[in-house]
Amino acid sequence: MNILHPEYIVDSNQTPKSVVLPINEWREILSAIEELEDIKAYDEAKLTSDEIIPFDQALNEIDTDVSS
Repeated sequence: MNILHPEYIVDSNQTPKSVVLPINEWREILSAIEELEDIKAYDEAKLTSDEIIPFDQALNEIDTDVSS
């Protein structure tokens, strides 16, 4: 990630209340968060003892459930 360029919004006591970032920096942060969430979901899925089925089979089963 690149260096961030935050701007702070402060109250009358100069206590920081909010942060403003350039939109591109914010998008980079969101992208990093989404990637971390994907990694976490993958790690959690690997820990389960659920049966692993091929993706196409899963889609077929979902289609069957929706059609019922």
